[in-house]
Amino acid sequence: MTKLSAVLCVHNEERRLGPCLEALRFADEVVLVLDRCTDRSRAIGEAYGAVMVSGVFPLEGARRAAGMAAAAGDWILEVDADEIVGAELAAEIRRGLDGAQYAWRRTPVDNYVGGHLIRHGWGGAFGTTLAARLYRNGVKRWGGERVHPAVAFDGPEGPRLKNAIRHQFGNDVSDVLRRLDRYTQLRAQDLREHGGKTGAMDNVWRGLRRFWKCYVKRGGWKEGGWGLLIALMAGLYPLLSALRAELDAPPAETEPAALSRAA
Repeated sequence: MTKLSAVLCVHNEERRLGPCLEALRFADEVVLVLDRCTDRSRAIGEAYGAVMVSGVFPLEGARRAAGMAAAAGDWILEVDADEIVGAELAAEIRRGLDGAQYAWRRTPVDNYVGGHLIRHGWGGAFGTTLAARLYRNGVKRWGGERVHPAVAFDGPEGPRLKNAIRHQFGNDVSDVLRRLDRYTQLRAQDLREHGGKTGAMDNVWRGLRRFWKCYVKRGGWKEGGWGLLIALMAGLYPLLSALRAELDAPPAETEPAALSRAA
């Protein structure tokens, strides 16, 4: 039978890791990548018999590549600790592995804030309702960005899965705002290191276009206040990232300080 490995990358996820791993018992193995964990994540993973990979991984792509390299399965399912794979999706995944003629498949994602399912309005760098999570071992490659790295696959895409991963995007509005803070901080570092559009007006227009796409074209208005919040976060993301790239940058060293050190 075709072997399936589930791969998780975590940083101090002891509160959410147990339920996630419990839902992955249908996989033949679980690979747990521990990125600078100081809590009980390792102990929880050991209790579920997970294969452990420990290290310091500043880049998301490097973390996920380490998990893929440690996986023994023919196929890999990527899951995050704030996600649950339900029984129907698990059965659908297992049915589609043997004899598959494709290299990867996309999986629907149901995003929840608290107990509220938000179906419409996701997009840009702020949430998705469709993700490429199931693929043959060795066919996926990641870019070097800190947040939402670009991905590429070697081989043809298969049909989309019908059942969705349940993603707990946050518990309340504060969680959503904290996610925006984290995303823009990481994106700002990418902009400082690799370049990109950091002009305020360029990113104001980008933000307005993203807001329109999420709230109008993708139906965020159907979700009431939640849809408005998600569209606002998506719209603010490029502008805040650009501002943080400029304002949070370390100050340039002054000449007297440099001379004093040289002396």
